[in-house]
Amino acid sequence: MPLRCVGLGEVLWDLLPSGRLLGGAPANFAYHAAALGAEARVVSRVGNDEPGRALLARLRELGLPIDAIDVDPAAPTGTVTVAMEAGGHPRYTIHEGVAWDCLQAGPAGLAAVAAADAVCFGSLAQRTPGARAAIAALLDATPATALRIFDVNLRQHYHSEEVIRSSLARASVLKVNETELPVLVAQLGLPAGERPALAALAAAYRLRAVIHTRGERGSLALVDGGWAEHPGVRVEVADTVGAGDAFTAAFALGLLRGWAPATILERATAVAAFVCTQRGATPALPPALTAPFRR
Repeated sequence: MPLRCVGLGEVLWDLLPSGRLLGGAPANFAYHAAALGAEARVVSRVGNDEPGRALLARLRELGLPIDAIDVDPAAPTGTVTVAMEAGGHPRYTIHEGVAWDCLQAGPAGLAAVAAADAVCFGSLAQRTPGARAAIAALLDATPATALRIFDVNLRQHYHSEEVIRSSLARASVLKVNETELPVLVAQLGLPAGERPALAALAAAYRLRAVIHTRGERGSLALVDGGWAEHPGVRVEVADTVGAGDAFTAAFALGLLRGWAPATILERATAVAAFVCTQRGATPALPPALTAPFRR
């Protein structure tokens, strides 16, 4: 039976200079988990509009079930304007008052998380009180044995110390990147330095794993009390959209399969590096990358 993964939160269109592409960290996570052999779906909400219908159609094309994505009768489908900066790094303008801001813990979503081996969520989808309460209810409905992955995913001003602390309290795994860790250090009063800060987070919130992605400097992880580090790989970057979500999906599946942390980092890095060489967040992954996850 395949492992079951759920991306919980925003699903949207990334409006890039080249056109619109499926986006939203939970959707990207679910896509890559499915590409690596899991049974994956998104719990989210779209508008009753052309972008919403097109988004659902795109998810079906990618092989992702849409049964846990509700249609909002009033709010529009979410969009994010993406501008590309030097090195293919995206700058996001995230539009407000959209369907995923009205996320609810409905029957299909509750059923999805109740059967999950891993659920991934972030801070962005918790920017409204109603969506925050829905995400809390959905996380509380996951099995005690499931990975609850808090991919911090700080965007614009849509985060707070309260959201970060409450998310960490419900998480068993944390993923934080090189620009987010200093924010957590300042907000939570963590010790300076990567390893001391990560160790303090793991201890304070009883996290099974803390993953720190560092761009060109690779990644660092504390898993079950032991450290693992990967130097990263250099590639010709098309853009970095979705690379972190691909890394998270690969890491989650490796952790669920009981791989050694060094092996998890090596394979997750390879998947994320490939995504960096492609346009958009959801490129087709080559069989050479997916094969170890499907064995």
